[in-house]
Amino acid sequence: MKFGIDMGHNTPPDTGARGIKVEDQLTKAVGTRLIEKLKSRNHRVINCTPSRATSVLNSLSKRVNTANWHRVDVFVSLHFNAFNGKVYGTEIYGVSDTSKKIAKPVLDKIVKLGFFNRKVKHGSHLYVLRNTRMPAILIECCFCDSPKDMELFDAEAMATAIAEGLTGESFEKDLNSDPDDSAPKTISIPEILKLQQALNKLKIVDKDGKALEENGVKNRATESATQNLQSILNLNADGIAGPATWGAINQILSQPIVRENHAAGIIVRYLQYRGGADIDGIYGPGTNRAIRKLQAQYGLVADGIIGPATWGKLFG
Repeated sequence: MKFGIDMGHNTPPDTGARGIKVEDQLTKAVGTRLIEKLKSRNHRVINCTPSRATSVLNSLSKRVNTANWHRVDVFVSLHFNAFNGKVYGTEIYGVSDTSKKIAKPVLDKIVKLGFFNRKVKHGSHLYVLRNTRMPAILIECCFCDSPKDMELFDAEAMATAIAEGLTGESFEKDLNSDPDDSAPKTISIPEILKLQQALNKLKIVDKDGKALEENGVKNRATESATQNLQSILNLNADGIAGPATWGAINQILSQPIVRENHAAGIIVRYLQYRGGADIDGIYGPGTNRAIRKLQAQYGLVADGIIGPATWGKLFG
């Protein structure tokens, strides 16, 4: 497969959005990693980002012309949104049915990192999608002015998610082997300790119902606790804390305010687990009752709204 990768903006006077972080820097960080990943699997990659431009229109036309000249199979333009600091999440634009089909698995992979799904949208108003001669998508990875998104964002994880969505291949890094081939493969010691601490904070136990010993040692207890969390959150329960699992953990630890009919997905599944409700990821009346009961047990106002006081008890 031949991909055309466009790191949005990065060519004055065509510069990107500014928020907590700068779009130009973010697209370059993700794009550079994405190109390396695709090349590592023997895909051909054309960097469609121009080195200079005389105007924004000139910048856009150069990106399109490069993709069309090289007859890439798929054109991918990377961007980061900004609005009012309150909106968050990921959206991808396409024009043709084919481009939207390409966008869907990419979006699914990014959402698994913990980002809110803002859907695949029609992008005929976008120059680079309207003028390329091949299936093309424009990815708004997340909002660079959103504290929620920027806390969750990791360039390596984002590039991996996009690469996996585009190709259907796994780009997880090879893990260190263990002398005992029957033992689970795992991550480095500092990361294991960090994982053990996070799982204990989330009150996730191992297969024997025990809290983890925070020793940085890879073992089956940590693997089983990780699998427990992954099962609760409807992730791939492989016991390996990859980008999707860490994205989910960070999303929960961000302690957002949650209320009935205003939330769904990973955080709600975790709250349902803690409250003993049926785990379906939907904050409906049943979950509300379970949360109110839990709040009453903690001596809190039983209003069904998960704010700082409730999160403090859940993690205390």
